[in-house]
Amino acid sequence: MKKPLSSPDLNREAKLKAFDRLLTIMDELRENCPWDKKQTLETLRHLTIEETYELSDSILDGNLQEIKKELGDLMLHNVFYARIASELKAFDIADVLNSICEKLIERHPHVYGDVIANDEETVKSNWEKIKLKTGNKSVLEGVPKSLPTLVKAIRIQDKARGVGFDWEKKEQVWQKVEEEMEEFKKEFSGLTDGDPGNHQDTKERVMSEFGDLLFSLVNYARFIGIDPEEALERTNKKFIRRFQYLETESAKDGKKMGEMTLSEMDEYWERAKTL
Repeated sequence: MKKPLSSPDLNREAKLKAFDRLLTIMDELRENCPWDKKQTLETLRHLTIEETYELSDSILDGNLQEIKKELGDLMLHNVFYARIASELKAFDIADVLNSICEKLIERHPHVYGDVIANDEETVKSNWEKIKLKTGNKSVLEGVPKSLPTLVKAIRIQDKARGVGFDWEKKEQVWQKVEEEMEEFKKEFSGLTDGDPGNHQDTKERVMSEFGDLLFSLVNYARFIGIDPEEALERTNKKFIRRFQYLETESAKDGKKMGEMTLSEMDEYWERAKTL
């Protein structure tokens, strides 16, 4: 059974007051602002996705003030969706909050029941098993179809691991990476000119093997505790920083992008790597 909180939230009243203030402002905007009055669940959708990515950028940048700002934007969206739903007589913000509270209690029997779970893996395994008992036909049902493919691969593997479908040792996972690399190289070496675009059947096989290789690399990253999506984004940012250095510094020397040789550009690139 759950234990009493070791340190009560002394700021709870201020938090509730702030949330009530947001609900009041949302009601006022919905009734008085021409833009807010026009919004629907569908029109807000792409804006919410954009705000989520902005939050992600702030987290990767380690900018706590921006994180606070972006969390506020997302909180507004949550309240906005609930307000629209209440107008449709579907649900309101209280239903939303009570729903997630009930789900959290149900999914944490080690806190609110008599189940024992002393480590993270047991908690995650219990979570997936409970979901299957409460209506989900597949462990993978909870993976959104519209997730970016790299993130989707991570979530698929996480959920499979939750029910015990996973490798036992990292060495086994790396062996799978090497196996997939060899299969990819074998398919690609079968091309006469190295261009799969001229051989549709081979291109399909090469693409399939490349997908398998990426999936296995994601799996290995997950297995050793690295977030592959974050790792790739960090590399993206690093490449952008170095490439922009190349652009600005070559321009200072009177050179133009597109007119320099590769060796000339490499000189600036190597300098950028030292910064």
